[in-house]
Amino acid sequence: MRKTIYDMIQSMTGYGKAIAELPDKKITVELKSLNSKALDLSTRIAPLYREKEMEIRNEISKVLERGKVDFSLWIEKKESADGATPINQVLVEGYYNQIKTIAENLAIAMPADWFQTLLRMPDVMTKTEAQELSEEEWKIVHTTVLKAIQQLVDFRKQEGQALEKKFREKIANITSLLSTIEPYEKERIEKVKERITDALEKTISVDYDKNRLEQELIYYIEKLDVNEEKQRLGNHLNYFVNTLESTSGQGKKLGFIAQEMGREINTLGSKSNHAEMQKIVVQMKDELEQIKEQVLNVM
Repeated sequence: MRKTIYDMIQSMTGYGKAIAELPDKKITVELKSLNSKALDLSTRIAPLYREKEMEIRNEISKVLERGKVDFSLWIEKKESADGATPINQVLVEGYYNQIKTIAENLAIAMPADWFQTLLRMPDVMTKTEAQELSEEEWKIVHTTVLKAIQQLVDFRKQEGQALEKKFREKIANITSLLSTIEPYEKERIEKVKERITDALEKTISVDYDKNRLEQELIYYIEKLDVNEEKQRLGNHLNYFVNTLESTSGQGKKLGFIAQEMGREINTLGSKSNHAEMQKIVVQMKDELEQIKEQVLNVM
């Protein structure tokens, strides 16, 4: 069964941005996300819309589920009809009186650019009347928030496609490496027999019970047998791919499977007792490490 876009894995890395143009201002919504074990959401919201923060948080948490998410919503005022930005004269006078009083109390001169300083003070270049959020404006802002969230989700899906391609490549590499072990297994057993027999005949130079030796060799070789590890590793590789093809939100599960793959590869390495097999194990470990690094970024 072919996967739909809803079944694809998603990266936790994402970016979304949406803009709404109103007659007197431009509203910008921006979201950025990175990997995190849970949803870690921080918000920066323009004062006019702060009353809607909980609603915004609910919209984000419903869709994004996991990740370190930064949400920003800000306003850019447009120029008035006469081209001049309104100056809050009452606020300017208040700032001027405060600065003058401080200068007199500390016996220091007023700054040479005191007027420019006043114009840069908070809320000086804004309208004096208090603003209230209308239902009509909130509908526009709410739609813009949803668009930005969807953009971030689309970004995550694109990143997820790239991750899936990388995972499949690495799983295929490990599978291929696993298949190259078999010839060295047979060669290794013969070398083990030869080494032990030569040690008995040449080094120790004593008579020995060949039947007993054969029993000991069988016991020793069974200890080095890696068929179970190979089978389990093969099962884990298949399970990893099957999980990729299931529904989204499988990042933690993929991480657990990768850990189990690592255990089997480590056991293969400890049992290999053969230079070429150990080289193959090192290559498999390298491929697996790249999977582990990237799986942390999967939803």
